[in-house]
Amino acid sequence: MKVLFVLTSHDDLGDTGEKTGFWLEEFASPYYTFTDAGVRVTLASPKGGQPPKDPKSDNTDAQTEATHRFNGDSTAQQELASTMKLADVNAADFDAVFYPGGHGPLWDLYQDENSIGLIEQFIAAEKPVAAVCHAPAVLLQARKPNGEPLVKGKKVTGFSNSEEQGVGLTDVVPYMLEDELKANGAQYQKVDDWQVLSITDGLLVTGQNPGSSEAVAKGLLKLLQ
Repeated sequence: MKVLFVLTSHDDLGDTGEKTGFWLEEFASPYYTFTDAGVRVTLASPKGGQPPKDPKSDNTDAQTEATHRFNGDSTAQQELASTMKLADVNAADFDAVFYPGGHGPLWDLYQDENSIGLIEQFIAAEKPVAAVCHAPAVLLQARKPNGEPLVKGKKVTGFSNSEEQGVGLTDVVPYMLEDELKANGAQYQKVDDWQVLSITDGLLVTGQNPGSSEAVAKGLLKLLQ
């Protein structure tokens, strides 16, 4: 079984002068959930090579068992440093796709034509698509075969307005993910800030926040099995 991970290549946090990227826990926990289950994971990003990591995801309070494991895993670090270019990926080679969050995808992946095309190909081939935290932004411009938004009528979650407010970035992000999912017709759901929520609706698996990343990975694994 093969799962494609797609990570952001965007590292500027708006015009704050600060850096962003992918969130380490949202990569590490799903990565080990899959690899420990014998799933082959391939990593890709728009620019290829080393994707930018949000420096805040290295903070002590953001560390988990999975991040500690990754920080001691030279093989996984090497894989991350040499991601494929997204343009070179063939959807037919994989059984599912997973998008880790972090603020980066709000800028690049949500409007990346290669990413949008891949998502639409996976869905058309009845293969699952999963995204956690800010990464459900990648679904916003994807369309069903009839031209409707992919998320229309679907139960989904993603980083909530109140969580964005909690990290003080409401005025920095290019849009509020919760609002945009609703605007595209999604049946957006959430739980209290920072609590775990993973939702599976058909071929879509989405998670609300960093702490939901393992639950999303397990939800995707369940679809694959």
